[in-house]
Amino acid sequence: MVARLEPIRRRTESLSDRIAAWSPRTKRTIIFLIIGLAFALPLRGLLRNQGPPMEEGFMLVFPERVLHGDFPNRDFLHLYGPGSLWVLAGWMKVLGVTLESERLFALLQQVGVVTGLYWLARPWGRRIALPCALLSLLFILPPLGLTALAWVGGVALGLLGLGLVLAGRTRLPSAPAVAMRYAFWGGLVSAAALLFRLDLVVAVFLGGLAATAGLNAAFRKRVLAGFGLGMSAYIVQLVTAGPYNTFKGMVLDPVVYLRGGRRLPIPPSWDHLDGFLQRSGAISPPKWPLPHLETSQQLFVWFFFMIAAVAFIPLVGRWSVRATPGRHASRVLLSAGLFGLGMVSQGVQRVDSAHFSWISCVSVALLPVAVYELVSIRRRRIPAPRPRTLSGRFACGIAIPVAVVLLLPHFTAWSYLDFSAQSFGRHRLAFEIERNGRRFYYGRDDVARAARALLAEVPKVAKPGWRLFVGPTDLRKTPYSDAYLYYLLPEYPPGTYYIEMDPGVANRKGSRMPSDLAHSQVAILSGVWTDWAEPNDSRKFGSSESTKVLKRDFCLVKKFGSRPDDGKPLYELYVKCDARSGSGT
Repeated sequence: MVARLEPIRRRTESLSDRIAAWSPRTKRTIIFLIIGLAFALPLRGLLRNQGPPMEEGFMLVFPERVLHGDFPNRDFLHLYGPGSLWVLAGWMKVLGVTLESERLFALLQQVGVVTGLYWLARPWGRRIALPCALLSLLFILPPLGLTALAWVGGVALGLLGLGLVLAGRTRLPSAPAVAMRYAFWGGLVSAAALLFRLDLVVAVFLGGLAATAGLNAAFRKRVLAGFGLGMSAYIVQLVTAGPYNTFKGMVLDPVVYLRGGRRLPIPPSWDHLDGFLQRSGAISPPKWPLPHLETSQQLFVWFFFMIAAVAFIPLVGRWSVRATPGRHASRVLLSAGLFGLGMVSQGVQRVDSAHFSWISCVSVALLPVAVYELVSIRRRRIPAPRPRTLSGRFACGIAIPVAVVLLLPHFTAWSYLDFSAQSFGRHRLAFEIERNGRRFYYGRDDVARAARALLAEVPKVAKPGWRLFVGPTDLRKTPYSDAYLYYLLPEYPPGTYYIEMDPGVANRKGSRMPSDLAHSQVAILSGVWTDWAEPNDSRKFGSSESTKVLKRDFCLVKKFGSRPDDGKPLYELYVKCDARSGSGT
């Protein structure tokens, strides 16, 4: 067996020697060309793919409301930090409020995650940092496609902020003035991460604590100065929305009221998918040519694999720091590992592939360098900064990503290859809904046709400026919302605080939803999510006050489409009875 591998080893070493002879600029250019190509292949497919109707819908609507003078958690519920909306609103001010501009912003966030991960893995050499970056890309790109969610942007800023602080640490002995600038900007960018997602505070704190441990007070104060300046932007949120509204929208609603309606069994079920959206996307089973577990079984294995990786990285980092306290790579691994550990609650609060991906894009992506570091510790030698052979780096950089892909193909390589195939026009499953130059993509043709008919009918019965309410057919249960309709009907301002609808929040007794509906003139109720079923509190009926308001004040105009299982309408259009008679329609 050894004799058979010898020719491979010689060819590998020969390739290594040729690569080592390249200039640093050539190597850097090739690395970023590979990463750029990896993003480019599925890009066209992602740009024309269905986005999540509520999540992408509100990431289109919220920035537009900000541009119209509305404030998060005063005029509409926003469970996350205001930073992502401020930045996205500025982005759309320049590029326009379009699906394409929102998705390009999402792509920019994902590039930030992969770039930050590559930067942190760079101390082990480009040959192992590149596979880490590509593994991160596989996890961050497919789960929700190109949707500009605040979590992804927050993670990108958190990784970049951590990288800046660590870069300042290495420059402190030789260039203290430069190091202080890195420290300040590292703190500022880390604070920006919390402006995107406040629940990244544990990750930012643990990573920053490890990155600054053992340094002088001046460096730490400079980091805190940048961090404090960045966090001062929350004053704007507190002033515009009010302290109570901010606390309720960003703490009470997501942590106390919402959690019971979104939680899924831990660990995930072995023989079936628990999440409704996960099941909806698994109607057509992936066609992976190699032996593999079923999708639900992969999700089950992924949960334990993710938890193991989250714990493994900081442990190896701690061992490495103890073995070589002054070594930069050891400090990087400990800091990045603790950053990943601080995010683990995101992967536990709702055990589905999207949340697992948001953790794995850091912790699992760093496994190649962690395993390589562990092997080096066990051999009682520290790897040279510029080795002559691929050897251990090649094994860790190739074998571990390949093993991850073979273990979880449906959530990594298959999804990536599927989007890449769609880029070239193969088996597209998205149907365009377009109105007045604005478009959205839906994954079901019957829903898309019903939505087109609905959108054509609304202007016939509603005047521009009327307040629009979008909700589910049964307003006692609010598990999801077709928020994208607000984006396609911009001349009708949202009539409810709950553009994003969540179980236990919008339908909670005492919520603003009945009053919001009473002050709206037109209502669209969606039957697309009527059969929502998850093993959590989303199955429970909430307040019936909104239903009473609908029956009392609104008249049915028309029904659109029909559900294939029970024939009930996909959409229902209502207009306030007194407004309808007054308009003469």
